[in-house]
Amino acid sequence: MKLTKVFAACLTAVMLVMPLTSCGKSAQQKFVVGFDKEFPPMGFVEKDGSYAGFDLDLAQECAKRMGMEYVAQPIAWDSKDQELKSGNISCIWNGFTITDERKDAYEWSTPYMKNQQVVVVKNDSTVKTLADLAGLKVCVQKDSSGLAAVEGKADLKASFKELVQVDSYLNAMMELESGSVDAIVMDEIVARYQIQTSGKAFKVLDEAISAEEYGIGFLKGNTQLRDKVQKALEDMAKDGTLAKISNKWFGADVTTIGK
Repeated sequence: MKLTKVFAACLTAVMLVMPLTSCGKSAQQKFVVGFDKEFPPMGFVEKDGSYAGFDLDLAQECAKRMGMEYVAQPIAWDSKDQELKSGNISCIWNGFTITDERKDAYEWSTPYMKNQQVVVVKNDSTVKTLADLAGLKVCVQKDSSGLAAVEGKADLKASFKELVQVDSYLNAMMELESGSVDAIVMDEIVARYQIQTSGKAFKVLDEAISAEEYGIGFLKGNTQLRDKVQKALEDMAKDGTLAKISNKWFGADVTTIGK
């Protein structure tokens, strides 16, 4: 009888603890990273269907240090603002360029790497300078920094025969390869990675359109999450984790935090 009562008491204790443990696990806050899944090496889909990329590696490490559950959420780049405002994602982290126009629209981390908007053409193209783009069809991704860079140079844009906008830079490269367009304006880091890994007969012009910096964009007013991520990044810079991840993807430390 005494053993039965002891067993019952133990069983009751276990049943009380189990829900608390379960609730604790499910209550872990999610860190949902919005990214363009066709933007290697910052974020893309591996052959096995998993998500990978430099930015995603950084985000995953940040989530770990913040004690949050990391979730990679692919989004349509031209819908990123709606995704952020609706709460579907915690931040926009995928080669997201800090611009004067965007500074007032988001809470930003400090820049973590530099980039340029460059022109990509076929190896046999006669285009050598920006001036040579006059009368040609130039391609950019919708709502991208490449588009903003072109629109920021009115005379250059006016010289084009046509400015073609597509959903992704992978589609832009298909357009260039097929001859449907003559050039692409895009991020240098992405362009060089794509050319190197794909083996396509493309090249990057020496003359860039604009210089820029990448940052992480958060919902306006969400300084609490921004500050947590910023601290995680700064800690990663101090202990060498940023450099390690950068070397994995680029063969060098291209990050700028703490430098």
